[in-house]
This record gives sequence, C-alpha cells and structure tokens, in this order.
Amino acid sequence: MSHFLKALIVDAATGFYRIRRYPLGDFFGPVDLGLHLSGKYNSLNIGAGLLAGSIFPGSNRLIFTGFSPSWGGFYISSMGGAGLVFDNLGINLISIIGKSPNPAVMVLNRKHGEEIELDMDPVNEELIWQKDGVYSMMQRVHEAYKDRYENDPRILAVGPAAKYSDIGGIVSVPIKDSKLSHIDTWAGRGGFGSKLFQQHGICAIIYGGTHIDEDFRDRKVADEWFQTRYEQKMVAKDMEATQKYRFDPKVDTGGTFGVNFNNNAERLLAFNYRSIYWQDSERKAFHQKHIREHYLKQFNTETIIPKKQQTCGEPCVAVCKKYEGIYKKDYEPYQSLGPLCGIFDQRAAEKLCHKADSLGFDAISVGGFVAWLLDCLDSGKILKEELGVDDLPRWDAANFHTVNDSMHNADLGCALLDNMIGPSPGIDLREGARKYARRLSRAKQDAIMDSFVFNSFGRRGWMVPNQYWTPGVLSPMPAMGRYYMYYGDQYVSPRYLGKVNADRMKTELMLDNLGVCRFHRAWAEEMLPEIIRELFGLHKEFELNCHITARRINCRNASVFWESERSIDYVHQALLKMACQQNDDDLRHWLMRFAEDKKAAAFDFWYEIRKGIDESLQEL
Repeated sequence: MSHFLKALIVDAATGFYRIRRYPLGDFFGPVDLGLHLSGKYNSLNIGAGLLAGSIFPGSNRLIFTGFSPSWGGFYISSMGGAGLVFDNLGINLISIIGKSPNPAVMVLNRKHGEEIELDMDPVNEELIWQKDGVYSMMQRVHEAYKDRYENDPRILAVGPAAKYSDIGGIVSVPIKDSKLSHIDTWAGRGGFGSKLFQQHGICAIIYGGTHIDEDFRDRKVADEWFQTRYEQKMVAKDMEATQKYRFDPKVDTGGTFGVNFNNNAERLLAFNYRSIYWQDSERKAFHQKHIREHYLKQFNTETIIPKKQQTCGEPCVAVCKKYEGIYKKDYEPYQSLGPLCGIFDQRAAEKLCHKADSLGFDAISVGGFVAWLLDCLDSGKILKEELGVDDLPRWDAANFHTVNDSMHNADLGCALLDNMIGPSPGIDLREGARKYARRLSRAKQDAIMDSFVFNSFGRRGWMVPNQYWTPGVLSPMPAMGRYYMYYGDQYVSPRYLGKVNADRMKTELMLDNLGVCRFHRAWAEEMLPEIIRELFGLHKEFELNCHITARRINCRNASVFWESERSIDYVHQALLKMACQQNDDDLRHWLMRFAEDKKAAAFDFWYEIRKGIDESLQEL
C-alpha cells in the first residue's frame, strides 16, 4: 500500500489553495517536506508528524519550519499538543505562501471527510492587541468562530512583537468544552510569529475538524514492541522516561523549572552572565539565598506540593506544564527573564514573563536582549534616557534584596519591552537585536556589544543561547536555540563536540520530523525507527533521511565566529570550571592556549567545532 504526505498549499494573497501529495519515503514529515517547500516558495510550513493522533505518547507536537526572520537560515520550531487537533484536518502540513493584503485570520475547517473549508477574514489587529496582546487575539478569534466547529478547535496567534520585531513567537492554548486554557504552548524560537505576520499578513489561524483517518491505536501491539526491547509495557516505560518532567523524588521537585533550578547552583547564570566570573563558593551562596530559599521554594510551595500541573493538550503522563494561577512555569523563560535579568522572586518574574508573553515575544531571546540592556544601563555604557526609561537596574549582587530589587528590575524590564513596540519604537528590533546593537556600538564608538551573549548567523542572524552554561550552546550549528547540540557539562574536545552536536541534531530531527516531544526521548530515540519499520517498512530509508536532512540544512550553515568578548568568556570560563572537575590533557592544552591569547584560542576552538560538524555531515 502506498502512503503519501498531504500538503495544503495556501496563497494568503488570494485565499486560493491546493493539495499536493508527496510519496512517503521521499519525505517523512514536516521537517524534510518543510525544507523542500521553503526552498521552493520561502513558505511558512506548519505540520504534524506521521504518528499524530496515534496511541504513542508525546506524538502530537505541531512543527513549524521555514527561513527564520531572526536566525536567517532554515529553522524548526515546535509546539506541544497542537498537532492533535491538526490531525483532524486530514492533512499533514500547511504551506503558506503569499501575503494577505490586510491583516487577517485564517479559518480552516473540515467536516466529516468533506473538502477543507478555508477563509481569510480581515481583522483590526492593533485594536484587539490593546487589551492583552496575544491572549486577547486568541479570545477574540475563539468567540468569532467557535460555532463553526463540532469539536473544540485550536488557535495559533501572534502579538505586537510579530509586527515590530524579528522575534515574535506563535502561541496556542488547549481548548476544552469551549473554554480557553491558561496553559499556553509556544513556537517561540526562530521568530515564526514575525514571519507569519510580516511575510504572510496573518495574525491568527483557527483550525479543527472531524476528519477521521487510520491512526495507529492498537495498544496490545505497541506493548509487545516495548516488552521486546524494555521488558515493560509502553505506559510504564513512558512513566519512567518522563519522571523529571512530572516529579523527581531524588530532588523533591519536578518540571524543567524545578529540576534545573535545583541543580544549577554551581552553574548559575545571572545578571547577564556576570556570574560566570564568580567563584564557585559565591555562586553557591547566592543560589542558596536567592534561589533555593526563595525562587525555587516559592515554586515548590505554590506549584509542586499542590500538584498544579497539566498537559499541553494531548493525553500524556508527563504533565509537564507546571503553573500558578494564570502563569505557566518553564525553566528557560523564567531563567532568561528571571535570574539573567536580576530577578529572583516569582511575583516579579511572573510580571515580566507575562508582559513578554502577552506582547508575543520569544521569551528566551528577548530575555537575553533585555539582560544585556540592563547590563549596559548598570555599567553606564547606555544612558537611561537613550532607552526611554526612568530608572537604573538594581544589580548589586552582594547587597541584593530578593523581593524588592527583583520587582524593581521587573518593572524596568517591562518598560524596556514597551519601548520595543510601536510604529516608532525607542528600541528598534525590526531588523533584529544584533543589528540594533551593532548600530548603537558604532554610534557611541564603544564596544558595548562585548557584553551581549548570542550566536551569530550570516550578516544579521542572531539567537540567544539555551540557558545552560556549557560550550555546546554556542556551537556553530546551522540551527541554534534548539537542542541540536550537546549541552552536557562534561568536557569533550572541540572537534569531537562538533561530531556529537551533529549526531544530536540528527536524532532531534528524527523526533521533530515525526512530531514527537523530546521529553519522551528516553524511549523515542530507540523505538521510532522500529515503529516506522513495523508500520511502513521504510526504516532504512527513514534513518538515511535523517542524515540527508541534517546535511541539507548544514549546507546553508552561515554561522559566524563569536562577536562579543563575553561569548568568548562564556566558553573560556566553562572550560575553567570543567578543569576543576576533570583531569584531561586536551582540556589543559586549550586552557594554556586561552591563557596565552584568548581570542586566538577561541577562534581555533570555534573552528574545531565547525570541522567536527562538517566532517560528520558529509555526503554518505
């Protein structure tokens, strides 16, 4: 039996669409098919994996691909749970080309196997955003179109950041019994909200349907596959694999927020990475006082103990979405808009995170940028008048008041975010933070970019790294900000690091191409090729496809050497810390090189990583 991927090609300029079929084997999912369509149309592609709607846990992520406005190269972003409703459209992917003449809502519906209904309805986006940004957009769209759907639909929405910056994200929430949840899920990294609005003129997409296809639902057969490999049934193995995200009894907390903040005392990233220059004892003492005894304690008391946890919208034992009131608590947003900005109190972090979210920003990227602005204000390199704010941050780590200083810094951060939005923003991010910082440095004739930590791609591309203090997050990979690299804290030589990065990229691409959540990777990485073999008989083609797709993405790799001194120091200080814990001749060699000439050593270190990447992703 032949299998096909069905793609809905939509011209936003006219509302016309057509369905194209692509043989399974030539393509396997929204990543490799999205790569093909992006090269052909410069489209924004939104799709679910082959296993969406199936019995396999974590298989309903919605995958977004295209050429990123902020990064510049081909990029992949994903959103939890939103693929489950997408599967009811009876297609695998939407590819959006063209631009609507007016800001619009795209309405997609499919009833009982009939043809897909598609409307492009104009909307006054600025008026809707005035209330609560992306959240008011979702509410307005739901009120206007919910009666068209027999089952609860799903909504994708963007906020003002999509119009006025290159790092606008796309947000969605599960809808149950015609009520919008407060558990927001994001495709934030890569700025695809900016692409959706600026290049296609779309503010929101509502979709749903009643189409029924042949999803794999045989639990008995799935259990047999898992028993053969793990001597456990599927649910039991998944419970074990997702323990960290639910509750980890070893550390008496759970979720990405709880586990990572519990474990990062020695690797604390705070005050725009100034903490990398502290002694271990200083980081531990600060962490104990301001995080363990306050920030983390608040989270455990308010969220973990009362078990305030939900899923992203699909049946899943991980229940990884931890929350307090309307605020969802994930590690990286509450790290980059928390300690990185000098905020160590939940109320203050909630205020700044919600502000960034309601405006529709990628929280991690805007957090790294705001932290740099606060650093420049604190050091006097930028005057408060130049940024349109009335105060300076309170960044005295030695005398830091956990609650008062955190809220002060959050208020200042909110003012900075407001100044990034509008037709004539005081902080202009329409061409990206890297270009903004470069222009400001030239105008002031000062190396103020030296404290801005980011990955560079091409001439304008930038990406704030994942919030882990390890050289891997600043690797010259073709798509940074994702976990397409090694972010462990054990030293590996730079050449080998490139190889490990490439291997990690191929594995993560496999998960993304099948729409499977990486929180289930402890079994998914091993089982997915077997599942493809059992269901489609194409496991060899599938495994080869992962390498070919990674290679094709890497062929466009325009990564640029670290442009700021603090980025170099980030790597250097990480190596120094590793040397305290590992006895490695290669590590000692590199530290001698850094001691002799830091920039020259960093340049060679960076290129060694790149060599390892390119060697691993050669033509087979």
